[in-house]
Amino acid sequence: MRKLLNTLYVTKEDGYLSLDGENLVLSIDGKEAIRLPFSNIESIVCINYPGCSPALMGKCAEEQVGLCFVSPHGRFLARVTGPIKGNVLLRREQVRIFEDDGIRLSIVRAILTAKLKNTRNLMLRSRRDNPETDEDGFISHTLNMLQRNIENINVETDFEVLRGIEGHSAKTYFNVFNRLITKQKEDFTMLDRSKRPPLDRVNAILSFLYTVCTNDIASALECVGLDPYIGVFHTLRPGRVSLACDMMEEFRAMIERLTISLINLKTIQADDFDVQISGAVLLNDSGRKKVITAWQNKKKEIILHPFLREKVAIGLFPYVQATLMAKYIRGENQEYYPFIWG
Repeated sequence: MRKLLNTLYVTKEDGYLSLDGENLVLSIDGKEAIRLPFSNIESIVCINYPGCSPALMGKCAEEQVGLCFVSPHGRFLARVTGPIKGNVLLRREQVRIFEDDGIRLSIVRAILTAKLKNTRNLMLRSRRDNPETDEDGFISHTLNMLQRNIENINVETDFEVLRGIEGHSAKTYFNVFNRLITKQKEDFTMLDRSKRPPLDRVNAILSFLYTVCTNDIASALECVGLDPYIGVFHTLRPGRVSLACDMMEEFRAMIERLTISLINLKTIQADDFDVQISGAVLLNDSGRKKVITAWQNKKKEIILHPFLREKVAIGLFPYVQATLMAKYIRGENQEYYPFIWG
């Protein structure tokens, strides 16, 4: 159980929340584990199976404390909110400020800057671990290009030009992505980024993990009362969680690093995939199990959040970023602070 930005996260899958007077109690196997004053809590996210007592639900509604339920795999299940601090007011403000081009520009610049910085950090770490991958200097050239594009992002005001910068950065980066794969190269080769469908094993892992992480972010946005379908950069269209896709850009390098580790450590192998008649390459049951297990283990890792300056489990980062976005929209923070992975 963790408290971040006045939000309580229940990560013990067998934990049960209840109300005892003015105290919130977490019980495990029927025994009290933690007790906290209810008055200190702004919202609660239950990432567990047993859930909480009806009395606590009623208290949360009465005191305008948001209460959300998310499955241990990150799927949003339900939310209980009070009548004043409900989703309507926050979502109305979300729509209003996202129509302001100046505000949108500020958020997009922050997210894209974080994405490119995270990508550079991944490449720098890979080059440090395997210097031979940059014998011809191509990785160094890509690193310099990414740095120039970071600088360009911070002065550009045209959204289409920003999309061009982001697209150029991604294409150049994926042109060298193969070099970061140092094992099983005969089975894991990525010639280009292919999405729907993925056309090689590397793309199959990336696409699967991107989807899983995007769902985690969408659940987090739902939990704080934001509409994940109303974004600032990705095109709005029915069925697309555009804001989740926007914020996913901050997490891509972490997914890519995990993909590289799965391959280089031989955790996943060629027989963990199925090749369709159409040419699509997809993870099979054993492959999905391995990737999901690796992702769940990754989410348990504790690292220092760059803005909070507090050690946080990686699995809680989508909720932290969603909360920071909500605080920015409500005017509690002067800007949106993206996740920059060191």
